[in-house]
Amino acid sequence: MKILISNTGGLAIYEQIIRQIKDAIIAKEVQAGEMLPSIRSLARDLQISVITTKRAYEELEKEGLIYSVAGKGFYVSEQNTDILREKKIQMLEDELAKLAFEWEKAGLGEEDMVDFIHVIFEER
Repeated sequence: MKILISNTGGLAIYEQIIRQIKDAIIAKEVQAGEMLPSIRSLARDLQISVITTKRAYEELEKEGLIYSVAGKGFYVSEQNTDILREKKIQMLEDELAKLAFEWEKAGLGEEDMVDFIHVIFEER
């Protein structure tokens, strides 16, 4: 699992970490029971504060996505990835609706947006 931090986009760093760990769980890049990087090592690798990584891990733990073992570290919880996937799809639908609104404000229609999406997927 690779976590990348962006200075653009408006999401706080801890939220970026949370989102990327959730995405890794959905994509099965990390499995239940798998150990995550320690708070200190993740902070060092990302060149961010320990407080920021701790906050991300605490939020993920509150959501039941990870759990801690005293003196050992944090591990991915057993969970229903279908629920996580549905939440992700809902978030993407909301973002797509906002984008569609912006496309309309720019004088572009549905067909233009669909064509652009096809181009993006072809380039990947």
